[in-house]
Formats: sequence, C-alpha cells, structure tokens
Amino acid sequence: MAESGGYQVIARRWRPKGFDDLVGQDHIVRTLKNAIQSGRIAHAYLFVGPRGTGKTSTARVFAKALNAEGGPRVDPPHDSATSQAIMQGNCLDVIEIDGASNNSVDQVRDLRESCQYSPAQCTFKIYIIDEVHMLTAQAFNALLKTLEEPPPHVKFFFATTEAQKVLPTIVSRCQRFEFRPISDEVIVERLAEIAASEGIKAEHEALAAVARLANGGMRDAQSILDQMISFCGESVTAKDVLDVYGLAGPETVAALAKAIAAADYPAILEGVDSLVSEGRDLYRALLDIEELVRAALLDAVANKGTSTRLGEPLPVESLMRMLDALHESETAVQRGLSEKVNFELALLKAVDASRARAIDSVIREISKIAAAAPEKKNVS
Repeated sequence: MAESGGYQVIARRWRPKGFDDLVGQDHIVRTLKNAIQSGRIAHAYLFVGPRGTGKTSTARVFAKALNAEGGPRVDPPHDSATSQAIMQGNCLDVIEIDGASNNSVDQVRDLRESCQYSPAQCTFKIYIIDEVHMLTAQAFNALLKTLEEPPPHVKFFFATTEAQKVLPTIVSRCQRFEFRPISDEVIVERLAEIAASEGIKAEHEALAAVARLANGGMRDAQSILDQMISFCGESVTAKDVLDVYGLAGPETVAALAKAIAAADYPAILEGVDSLVSEGRDLYRALLDIEELVRAALLDAVANKGTSTRLGEPLPVESLMRMLDALHESETAVQRGLSEKVNFELALLKAVDASRARAIDSVIREISKIAAAAPEKKNVS
C-alpha cells in the first residue's frame, strides 16, 4: 500500500497491468489481442472516449505487450524489468507525452528527429501522446509525414477526450477505438473486488452510489472510493456516500418522480424544500429523476405505449414531453443564479409538459370522432 514516497492512491495501485484487467472495454481488448496474435499491428492508434475509461492504461498495456521479451505477446510477464519500467513510465523506448504542455511545432519536430533512432532496449519505440487534441494545427501538420510513413520500429498511440478537435488528416492515418462509459454494474463489481482486497466493508448500495457519481469513469469511481475510505474508515455505508457528496437517496428521487407523474404540486414543493434543507445536490437529483423517467419511457415503449412505473399510467407521448422538459432545464439548474428556484421550475414545467397534448394528436382524435358521428339528415 505504501511506497518509499508514502501512500499510493487506489487508482494507481489498481491500474490495469494486463489486457484482462481492462474492464468494460471488451471490444477493444479483443481487437488488440487479435492484432497481436495475427501480426497485424498498425503504426498509429487513436483512443477516443470520456475521462477515466482506460485510454492511457490501454496504451501502456498494449506497449507492454508489443515490447515483451520474445514478443509481441498478449500475456507478457508482469515481473520482468521491461514490463515494470513501461508500467511505471520509466522505459526509455516508451515515451509518454502530455499534449497539453508539449503542443508546439518545435517540440513535434524534436519528436520527429528522435523517431529516426532505433529503440535502446525494446522491439519498438512507442510514443503515447495524451490529450492529443491539444496540439496546435502547426504541430499536427508537422507530424503528418512521420505519421504517414513512420520508421518500422515506431508506433504512435494517441488518446483524447475530444476527437472532434483532432485534424481529420491525423484521424485518417490512425486506427480509431471508441472507449465507452463503463456501466454501473461493472464499476460496482470492480469496486467490490477492491474493497474486499483492501479489507474494507462496503455496502452494495454505497458502491452503487459511487458508480452513479463516477458517470462511467472507473478512475473517478476509484478516487471517490478512496475518499470514502478516508472518511469512513473500514466500513463504507450508503448514507455516508449520500451525505459526503450531497446525493439524494433513491427513495427521495422516486417520490419526486411520482409526484411529477401525479401532478402533485404540494408534494413537489415539499420534496424540493427537503432536499435543500439537507444540502443535497439539486442538479444531480435532476439527472437521477431523468433516469427514472427514461426507464418509464422505455417501459412504455415495450408495453403497448403505457407505463405505470411512476405510479400513474402514462403514455409514451407524456413521458417524452416530461423527459424533454427536464432535460431542457439542466443548464438553468446547474448554472443559474438560484438553483432551488430553477429546480422547482424544472419539475413544475415537467408536470405541465406531461399534461399537454400535441396539436396533431388532438386533430386526429377530433377527426375520428367526426368520422364516427352519424350524418344529420336535412329537414326541409
């Protein structure tokens, strides 16, 4: 747990060491393993996805596999000197570069010159450039020729959270891999494994709350768990997580969603007052309500157009309008001057939206009624 420099955080100690440790990205692991086994290893890879989903870790594991003794191989030994140097960032032939602070054209020209030299101790010289979208246009252009025709001993691994900012001419020269947000179930399973190994008793509900906070990022989830262990000691409960991060409990969120569905205005206002008095995060509560409404919408689609998940039988149209109203209010709740007022308005607008009728559906119903009505005979 401790190094010579002191405590090492969970996110670093539990960083993936091999392909089997890369959870939640099975499609990428399978492709990279097959590439190694078939010898179809490209010269440049672009890893795209949200933060904390394993982009840089995958690059390190891939570099370790390519430079394994007697390799490339999909299962390199973890205890070899080369493997340990790569995972610790100390290998001379695996160069990690921060695109945010090394983004000038001169620095890229230096990189181009260093590419020409053979690896000092490994099979390949590998450049891992994190946040590659931060490179300037001039730096990208300086890299193009090398990227198109690199020396055979050079591989490039690019990682970015904003793929749209990477020049298309760069993207077209890379194999692109999309990293997905990791599901809450996978995050909870991994956190439970970590907690057990660390000798920590953590409630399943507590880990589920941590996964909600992480928004699909394993690294964020591990950092949150680390903080909760510091706060709670050897026993982490759901109440502790809710209190520390100001989350509304599942029961409170469900009660508010049902109040919206039933158009129970007093219950809505009372629920908001309760959240505010407890110091809960109203923006997070809004997102949690949206999740419940979305689940009801999917249920309605699967069950002949109506769902009772929110207590009241609501059709698809009403749920869509409710969800749309909640979604449109996100910015106001997150950045508005009065979070409480904007949150109240968001919920009340959702009620009105769910009760509204689309004009075309009203016209269709009137047309049906008119068509079914008996014709009146003219009396002369």
